[in-house]
Amino acid sequence: MAGKPWQVWGKRLLTLLFIVLVPSLLLVLARNLDWQDVRQSLLAYQPATLGLGLLLALCSYLVFASYDLLARAYTGHRLPARQVLPVAFVCYAFNLNFTTWVGGVALRYRLYSRLGLDTPTITRILTLGLLTNWMGYLLLAGTVFALGQVKLPASWALGAGGLRLVGGLMIAVAVAYLLACAFARRRTWHLRGHEITLPSLRLALCQVALGASNWALMAALIHLLLPADLFYPSVLGVLLISCVAGVVAHIPAGLGVLEAVFLALLHGQLGQGSLVAALLGYRTLYYLIPLLLAVITYLVLEKRAKALRQQTRPAPDAR
Repeated sequence: MAGKPWQVWGKRLLTLLFIVLVPSLLLVLARNLDWQDVRQSLLAYQPATLGLGLLLALCSYLVFASYDLLARAYTGHRLPARQVLPVAFVCYAFNLNFTTWVGGVALRYRLYSRLGLDTPTITRILTLGLLTNWMGYLLLAGTVFALGQVKLPASWALGAGGLRLVGGLMIAVAVAYLLACAFARRRTWHLRGHEITLPSLRLALCQVALGASNWALMAALIHLLLPADLFYPSVLGVLLISCVAGVVAHIPAGLGVLEAVFLALLHGQLGQGSLVAALLGYRTLYYLIPLLLAVITYLVLEKRAKALRQQTRPAPDAR
């Protein structure tokens, strides 16, 4: 336990560095950027391109919402898909825009508890969703990094060889999880009052497939908005690196972090105006429009829950 305070302070220091460096980088960018070029790039998007981008975004949300359908099979609860999918959609949209604690945790407990699920079941849903997302990430990112699909700037200390090594370790962790789900004799552990049970190999394979598909769809949206000659695996790799930076920075919606990483890693491959326009389009299609739809869906869910409570409330005794 002696090292724990150092870990806490180290994390806080790293977060502070991100909070200071990212706005500084964006300020320098804003001063030197040709905003007329950004405007022209935004106006150049065809309606068909934006429509396809919105479709990719909604497909990604559907894949993410399917994490909760996997969790239904894992926990054995009997809520129908028509109730599970709207809850998962709302939680994911709020999670992306307002951090995991708001969308992933608080809203999920609130909405699922109103549908009759108990706290341990909701906790297992949340845990399986996190594992699905990050195991898919580890296998996909590990493969992209190990194959050398991302070119790091020469000034980065990690280097190409270091990134390949990191990729190999990430693949090893994902494979170890799958092997544990397939062959572990002990399937259940108890940790601080919570029961943790390994899923079956079949369910674990579905986890990895869904998690990787979600990240691939996100990158496909950004790639669609960028100039056509940019290599998709490179865009995917940059997105996966930016995700790690966003988690460390703990900034809602990764605001500024995504832009900073893309500008650093794709500098020289395309114009800054085109890149900034693509990222603005991505934030609109993947963050803002789904958030608006999620707010409407949330209000509908709350209205239904209120109506259900009124129907089940016992009538006052007649006098």
